[in-house]
Amino acid sequence: AAEAREFLADAAHAVETAGRVLERVVAGEAAARRDREAVQSRSRSAAAAVQALGGEHARLVEASHAEELARTEQRMRLEQLVETARDEHGLEPDALVQQYGPEVPVPVEREGGDGSVETDHEPYDRSRQQRRLRAAERGLAELGTVNPLAMEEYTALEERHRFLLQQQQDLSTSKKDLLGIIRDVDARVEEVVSAAYADTAREFEQIIPRLFPGGVGRLVLTEPDDILTTGIEVEARPAGKTVKRMSLLSGGERTLVALAFLVALFKARPSPFYVLDEIEAALDDANLGRLLVLMEELRASSQLIVVTHQKRTMEAADALYGVTMRGDGVTAVVSQRLREVV
Repeated sequence: AAEAREFLADAAHAVETAGRVLERVVAGEAAARRDREAVQSRSRSAAAAVQALGGEHARLVEASHAEELARTEQRMRLEQLVETARDEHGLEPDALVQQYGPEVPVPVEREGGDGSVETDHEPYDRSRQQRRLRAAERGLAELGTVNPLAMEEYTALEERHRFLLQQQQDLSTSKKDLLGIIRDVDARVEEVVSAAYADTAREFEQIIPRLFPGGVGRLVLTEPDDILTTGIEVEARPAGKTVKRMSLLSGGERTLVALAFLVALFKARPSPFYVLDEIEAALDDANLGRLLVLMEELRASSQLIVVTHQKRTMEAADALYGVTMRGDGVTAVVSQRLREVV
């Protein structure tokens, strides 16, 4: 029991010692972890700084290369300008700078109030001179390339211009003459048409009562002020009716009005002969008799060729011509003179 108590005391002491050692180990491990995290943070910061410095180095290298290229291009451009000054202008760079350098005033042309052009000088302004240069280049581009045959072309164009001017004058004179002729023709046409209309209207007003006993009729211009484009309306009113328009008349009455208009034309402007094709087909005996009287009057000054199936019309003719079919199926023309023509 004594040994056990001694062993227990030693064990408790060992456990206490081990606890203190464990605490120190845990504290050391935590400190080591903190130190490791700090080192890692410093390492990451250093890596970021190294990367930033690498980017800056690359940018500086690229800028250095660009500057070197710009200096090279500037040097080549300067050499080109020197060669251009020597070849095109015959001036050395020093003389060119002395005469046209930025410290030399730039001559500028200004227009005076009376229209005269005055030359003035102003200090050199690069942006303003660049604008003048661009304007001059645009004007030069609009002029185009130099044409050595410009004078010959100008002479030819001048001759062509004179020829066209003469042709224009001739055309203007011809146009004026044609317009005068057109006015004369229009005046003559108006005179002829007005006279023809007046004669036809007069005859129509006289013929309508003969075809329509007790009736009246007239011709009316749709546009009396413009005789060349006017239309003509035919008005007829048979006895006992109040209608005037042909569209309101019967078929036979329309035929009589149309015949009255034709006969009025024949009487106003006679023709050597007339060809009439079954004009009396829709007329009764009374109206046919009135029409035949008018045809007799027309026959006194003109020859009438009438196609008809009416017996009374045939009886009024001087000669008859007919077409018949013989027994063998062949058509034949037959004629018969009814009276001698004086």
